[in-house]
Amino acid sequence: MLDNQQIQEQCHRLALSEEAIALIEQVRSADPSRSVQSGGGNVHGRYASRKMGMTIQFESHQVELPEIYELEHDPTVLAFYDQPPAIKLDYLSIDGRRRSHLHTPDFFVIGKEAIGWEECKTEEALLELEKKNPNRYCRGEEGDWRAPAGEEFASRFGLSYRVRSSRSINWIFQRNIRFLEDYYRAETPLVTEESRRAVLDVVTKEQGLTLAELLNRIDSTASRDDVFTLIASDGLYVDIYEAPLVEPEKVKVFSSTQARIACGLVIDSAPRFESSKSRIIELAVGRSLSWNGTIWRVINVGDGQVSLLGADQKLVELPQATFETLIQEGKISSPAETETSSTHRVVQQALAEASEEDFVLANRRCELVRLFLAGAPLPDNLGLSERSLRRHVKAYRHYEEAYGHGYAGLLARTRRRGFRGSKLPIRTRQEIERFIKKDYEDLRQKKMFEVWGALVQSCTKKGILAPSYKTFAKAIRRCDRYKQVLKRRGRRAAYQVESFYWELNQTTPRHGDRPLELVHIDHTQLDVECAHTETGESMGRPWLSIMIDAYSRRFLAVYLTFDPPSYRSCMMLLRECVRQHHRFPQTIIVDGGSEFHSTYFETLLARYECTKKVRPPAEARFGSICERLFNTTNTQFIHNLRGNTQITKNVRQVTKSVNPKNHLTCLRSGSLASPIKPRRQSCALQLRGHLSFGGPRPC
Repeated sequence: MLDNQQIQEQCHRLALSEEAIALIEQVRSADPSRSVQSGGGNVHGRYASRKMGMTIQFESHQVELPEIYELEHDPTVLAFYDQPPAIKLDYLSIDGRRRSHLHTPDFFVIGKEAIGWEECKTEEALLELEKKNPNRYCRGEEGDWRAPAGEEFASRFGLSYRVRSSRSINWIFQRNIRFLEDYYRAETPLVTEESRRAVLDVVTKEQGLTLAELLNRIDSTASRDDVFTLIASDGLYVDIYEAPLVEPEKVKVFSSTQARIACGLVIDSAPRFESSKSRIIELAVGRSLSWNGTIWRVINVGDGQVSLLGADQKLVELPQATFETLIQEGKISSPAETETSSTHRVVQQALAEASEEDFVLANRRCELVRLFLAGAPLPDNLGLSERSLRRHVKAYRHYEEAYGHGYAGLLARTRRRGFRGSKLPIRTRQEIERFIKKDYEDLRQKKMFEVWGALVQSCTKKGILAPSYKTFAKAIRRCDRYKQVLKRRGRRAAYQVESFYWELNQTTPRHGDRPLELVHIDHTQLDVECAHTETGESMGRPWLSIMIDAYSRRFLAVYLTFDPPSYRSCMMLLRECVRQHHRFPQTIIVDGGSEFHSTYFETLLARYECTKKVRPPAEARFGSICERLFNTTNTQFIHNLRGNTQITKNVRQVTKSVNPKNHLTCLRSGSLASPIKPRRQSCALQLRGHLSFGGPRPC
């Protein structure tokens, strides 16, 4: 962390005024102006920053947390602070009125080139804010986002104000940084000289080999942890912006940055006089050639003549001298010299026009055709006649010879014919859409039949064709179910029908890339009444606390106690996890319970540089990993024990003979004095999972 002298030197180097220096000192000495919280769907938390020597708050794990990772690992950033003191913005609203209010930016960044505030928002939010008031957020000339009011305020002190959009986030870099974070945090690189030399010998002999090949070759001389430690400490060069490390077959490894540049100059450079190179194509009967983008097949090579057969069965004879001239000019080439990714326009058109049903049928046909061509036995239930199979084989071979893809021949014959759209008049369709939006998707929650009746009356008055009830119901079902429920019943009801969201393409995987990267902690009270083994005294219902690894879905720790959830339960789980696996989790995901916001708990996470994420209260799916396990534990285990509380869900049916308090389950374990009530006997039981990941964390 920077000291006061370094900050002063940086301010003088940037020629900042005394007023600006005083403002910077105020930001550095002040605590965060507010504590971040979860709104409708954001995940907030704290990141243990080694550069700053303290925890940094983030209000969104999809926008602000990635920005924290970039600031933490950017060598040009000297220091950064979350939730700095509010600044006053003054700008014109969209109706021309003067607006003035206090604004709290997300970060205050001190860099080598500039010092100022940063605001992080999603691209979707910025687009909406630009529509509401372009004077608040707008696009610059180069397409980047700007905040003119913030820039005007910062310019008074010679500082900067930047708007960071989620569109600028490199998710491959984010994924790799999280993968290497444990290696970055290592106090001393634990790589022996023998291991380092063995790894460098392999990389130096073959610069640019893939990470998968490197890991296979050094399997007997060094460990995978040695390789990743060298990457994190710049002992090896890997472009962490290009490919994820969890996919080693796509990652290229070099001995240094300069070696990567040198290899790039050799590999990527093209000959200066490419046209002067002689082109050689082996001429043989049956060979395919590309002539101006069209595939031709050599059918005869005679005395001074070459005969070519086109895809349309057209025969062309060329003098051999003309043929060689076309080769040297590059007009005739081998298909291997063309781009492998290029696809003939006929094949592209067939794929573009095919529907999902067409693909399903063509996939089945392709499977049968390839079995037939390979001479393998066909299944008993072909689903088509032998004549149809021969026809598909013929089409497959024709398209393969003509366009290079036999699959397209199976698609070309599966296109639907006839008009499949709606035959209703345009005015009728417009009326249906208007009644759905204004009458059905409404808080009054009208029935579908009643809205249809009003629609028929409106169509009759206007003299247009009225749709049937079946047609109207189909039109409603084609609409977005989530938006309909949102407009009719509100946000909480719509959450139940929202489509499941997978974060596997653009952002980092939702459950991490390896064990112990993301860990869930939660508590539940079990549905069973227990008694003390020795005294027979009723102990009540126990609390179960679990720690689950999100990647492998395996238990890391289990803790059972009669005390309500507190920071003690959380710290006992962490203690048991470290005792069994000798590792501390990288990120812990919790809910909004008070035990997870304890000073002791947060201090422990900060001490071991663990990131804490708090899932939003309104989104139950964030905790589905734990909640499903709790339900399974109760239904498949606890509900089979004596004294289970299933019947208490129907209070009016509970009698003295079936009351669970009169049929208690005894726990056979040592008795401990409760830390909450010293006079009350309590029993705590630790369940050990006996699982091990086999030494170092799998990569």
